[in-house]
Amino acid sequence: MNRSRTKYLIAAGAVVILGLCSRRYSRSLPEFVALYAGDTLWALTAFLGLGALFPRWPTLRVCAAALLFSFAVELSQLYHSHWIDRVRQTRVGGLILGYGFLWSDLLCYGVGVSAGLVLETAPAWVIRRRARGAGDAGR
Repeated sequence: MNRSRTKYLIAAGAVVILGLCSRRYSRSLPEFVALYAGDTLWALTAFLGLGALFPRWPTLRVCAAALLFSFAVELSQLYHSHWIDRVRQTRVGGLILGYGFLWSDLLCYGVGVSAGLVLETAPAWVIRRRARGAGDAGR
């Protein structure tokens, strides 16, 4: 695997914008989407960011690293100290570190990283499938 850093960073930027919009316009979204889109997109951003940082890593390694990173950030929300809570009170700190632990966020992270896996592998799967189909058509 050799990912395009530029494409992955652009995709990560687009996903960040979608995530911010899911928070900003949450009242206009269906309740389920408003509740879970941000955390799901956060994990997808982690996947894309790690894919950009390590373009030669295999997809499953990027998935594992993104999931471990996401889980670590979520578990860090169980730790409360004055300094970290002050960081979480800032807009950027809150968006990156979150505010409080939720079990449902772990599931969202799994969905977000899985979306990254599908988005990365689906084009190659479709191409291989078409190539096999074209080869079968000539028989």
